[in-house]
Amino acid sequence: MTAADLCRAGLRRPALRAAALLGLALAGLPWSAPLFHALFPDLARPVYTRASFFALALAHVELVVVSTGAAALAGVGLAVVATRRFGRDFAPLLGAAAAAGQVVPPVAVLALAVPMLGYGAAPTLAALGLYAVLPILEGALTGLASVPAAAREAAQALGFSPRGLLLRVELPLAAPFIVAGLRAAFIVNVGTAAIGSTVGALSLGSPIVEGLAAQNPAYVLQGALLVALLAVFFDRAFAAAEAVVRARVI
Repeated sequence: MTAADLCRAGLRRPALRAAALLGLALAGLPWSAPLFHALFPDLARPVYTRASFFALALAHVELVVVSTGAAALAGVGLAVVATRRFGRDFAPLLGAAAAAGQVVPPVAVLALAVPMLGYGAAPTLAALGLYAVLPILEGALTGLASVPAAAREAAQALGFSPRGLLLRVELPLAAPFIVAGLRAAFIVNVGTAAIGSTVGALSLGSPIVEGLAAQNPAYVLQGALLVALLAVFFDRAFAAAEAVVRARVI
């Protein structure tokens, strides 16, 4: 199979197509001044240049990955506690607390976090982590609750310890639901991370915020396009991962 055949085969995969579109946008936007000048002829600077789009995308992904990773540890850990015998009484409280976190707007979380954490990435990570916990917690709770009792009983009959039962039976069987929760959390955080630029965090929201402040719609379009493409990429990538995990479980 030639390199061209491999390329065509890869581009048939939605995640790779989304990655290719994102890469093309990152590479092409710095050279798109003629296009945006034609769309907005009154703009003296039609392309955002304060930071490279590649650097903005890396910073944005870092915010999303770090915050969602921390939320995943917290959400799955809380779900495990809530499904153990000693923690079942706390399950309704955990669900209510996570849901309450979704009620507070991200801007409000940022405003409350800035006095304690200062400007920049820290308050943004706090807001993103808070918003990512609920879908991950719900996915993990649903997955652990869906583990067949027969599977648990068979593992216990084979002499599995409680830790072995959790790690080798329950979590693998719950994995499709956990991945689905991670998918939802990542998509939410890709969009929400852009708001972090209002408090000084470097992200793909930086051209959006600056464009709104300077009445430069070209900057807004450039930032919004990249955020949308990044969200599509994560969605397609997690959809592929979810399909693989479900196939292995079945």
